[in-house]
Amino acid sequence: MRSYAACLLLSTAILSAAEKPVFPYGAVYFRKSNPPEQDWARDHQTAARIGMNTFRHWFLWGAIETAPGHYDWRDYDQMMDLAAKNNIKVVIAEMVTSAPEWMFTKYPDARYRASDGTVVDSGIGGSSATGGFPGLCLDNPEVHAAAERFLVALVERYRNHPALLGYDLWNENTAYGGRPGKMYCYCDATKRKLREWLRKRYTSLEEAARVWNRYSYASWEDVEPPRNFTGYPESLDWLEFRIDDAFDLFHWRTRLFRKLDPHHLIAAHGVAGTLESLPSAAHHEWRSSAEVDTWGFTFVASRKGDEPWKQFQAVDLVRGGSRGKPFWHAEAQAGPLWMQPQVKGRPRADGRISTPSDVRLWNLVSCAGGATGILYPRWRPLLDGPLFGAFGAFGMDGSVTPRAEMAGKMARWANAHEQLWRSHPVQGDIGLLFVPESELFNYVQQESTDFYAQSIRGAYQAFFDSNIQPDFVSLGDIGKYKAIYLPYPVMLKRETAEALRRFVENGGALISEGLPAYFGDHGRAGPVQPNYGLKELFGAHESYVEFTPDLLENLTLEARGHRIHGRYFLQEYETTGGRPAGRYANGRIAAVEHRFGKGKTLLVGTFPGGGYYRHHSPESKAFFAGLLRWAGAEQRLQRDNPAVQARLHEGPGGNYLWVVNPSHGGAHVTVSFSSSLPRFQAAEDIWGGVPLTIAGRKISLTVPARDAAVISLRVTRPAP
Repeated sequence: MRSYAACLLLSTAILSAAEKPVFPYGAVYFRKSNPPEQDWARDHQTAARIGMNTFRHWFLWGAIETAPGHYDWRDYDQMMDLAAKNNIKVVIAEMVTSAPEWMFTKYPDARYRASDGTVVDSGIGGSSATGGFPGLCLDNPEVHAAAERFLVALVERYRNHPALLGYDLWNENTAYGGRPGKMYCYCDATKRKLREWLRKRYTSLEEAARVWNRYSYASWEDVEPPRNFTGYPESLDWLEFRIDDAFDLFHWRTRLFRKLDPHHLIAAHGVAGTLESLPSAAHHEWRSSAEVDTWGFTFVASRKGDEPWKQFQAVDLVRGGSRGKPFWHAEAQAGPLWMQPQVKGRPRADGRISTPSDVRLWNLVSCAGGATGILYPRWRPLLDGPLFGAFGAFGMDGSVTPRAEMAGKMARWANAHEQLWRSHPVQGDIGLLFVPESELFNYVQQESTDFYAQSIRGAYQAFFDSNIQPDFVSLGDIGKYKAIYLPYPVMLKRETAEALRRFVENGGALISEGLPAYFGDHGRAGPVQPNYGLKELFGAHESYVEFTPDLLENLTLEARGHRIHGRYFLQEYETTGGRPAGRYANGRIAAVEHRFGKGKTLLVGTFPGGGYYRHHSPESKAFFAGLLRWAGAEQRLQRDNPAVQARLHEGPGGNYLWVVNPSHGGAHVTVSFSSSLPRFQAAEDIWGGVPLTIAGRKISLTVPARDAAVISLRVTRPAP
């Protein structure tokens, strides 16, 4: 084994072979206790031979700084040296969420403290079988400073190593937030930071007291974080503070690493959880991707389910949040998951026991959605801990399995097609607007984000089922789209309502679910509904409202000629310039269309997205498909077989049509292109060589089961 210093002296000819990969493909390999040392050299050789080019290792603070100021780098040096020797690039994953054991004793007040008074001691991490998790609260200056010293030492040791590709910061971008009744962190340091955050938000203690409805604060020291959600204003502020605090700590990391090493990649990855766990874990695709060069996500079918829309939705969410930046499927499944609560009661084929065809499909779905790198959570499975045996493509002993052979095939193919990754998915046919305050309010009011998540995901599914490409968009990007769908807008800030008004005035088409801005800033209900001037925008005002979610699971209504399902709440209307576009069973107005400025609106008084999530009725599907025509938007691709999905990529690398068949049987399909797209005169499947025919604006082919066609398209050139 070469020493760390010796590896730095390897010839330039050898090191040049390990330049940045065309398509980073590999896995997380080293987590201190796994895999066993005697296999390291063989495993690296096997990975290189099969076609993998990237490893990510967990650089665990709690396993490296074994005593104050004493760092044990031996195992990690070997990882870096072996990577360089085998032309594998390394992504260093910093793990300050694993704190040294001695720090828990030295800084007892920095241990995470829950809203119920529970104090969190050092525990064993299920994904690494090492101690020190979940770390100590970085709001404490002493812990923050110690973590920074470790990170500085880490970067200074490896920034010139020839194997280094870059750094992965803040694993899965998950803040240790807890759940209602047991939220974190309530240590004194976090309380001090909350008070400083409030000082910046409000002009005075008196204003903060007025907003929070706590009128007898004598000093800022009287301000405490809420321990339940009985007060909407304080609860919303508390959640926003926790998210801001988490991203301040993320920014500290990215700023530090860029200062110490401006030459290597800064990456991070989440769990595509923005739509459900923003309040509890600070997941936020847009804020996270803004900090890094390459964003990414974890998605494993065994935990989420193998229904085709689920992975596409995760990829599309990450692509939307990336705003054009490259992103990776940073943790993709390639092995089974055993004995975990997420899998119990689900069929064997529902992602639980991975097959080579599963690995192929999951790779191709992510690439069809725009991912430009794929890594697995394990190269080979852990040998200890509750996640033993999970996720890895290779055997427990490091042997090459049929799944690993498929992964190697994918890796070699991806890296042999450099031009392919220079093109990216076209902009979607419609935008699904992500509004953070709507999700936060759902969490505060219901102690769950289910209503919000199911509404936006149900709308996604409805478009997806018609091969309409929905893009997740933030408020600042809605101007790029002709049509925007607004899910579960029960709380909107005034600034959000004003931005929506401008969007429509300027010619946009807005479809809104019910009760828009019923609750405004600080979670206060508006005396006039719709709130914040939206009455004029939608040409309607509320005549009746009902908050009875337990009674409305099977609510039906007529909207634009379709019998559709709603859920949760309902709002009835009288028109004030708009015209009725739907009615409830009692004959009262359930939907209103209106012209406003240069644009138009459609307001539906309940939640069709939530209704579709539960019922999946053909009439609801037709309603959603018809929204594009109503908005004057165009569907770029249509297909005649609902078993497949088609996505178009454009860019400097050329034009490519991805046709994905998630079903367990072959699927014949004809894909039709809209008139706004160029005419293509030739087409070739560069993945599997599937025969196809092209005629006019249509391509026909049969896609094998659990597979895809990646079709290179040549554009018709006009005659000179």
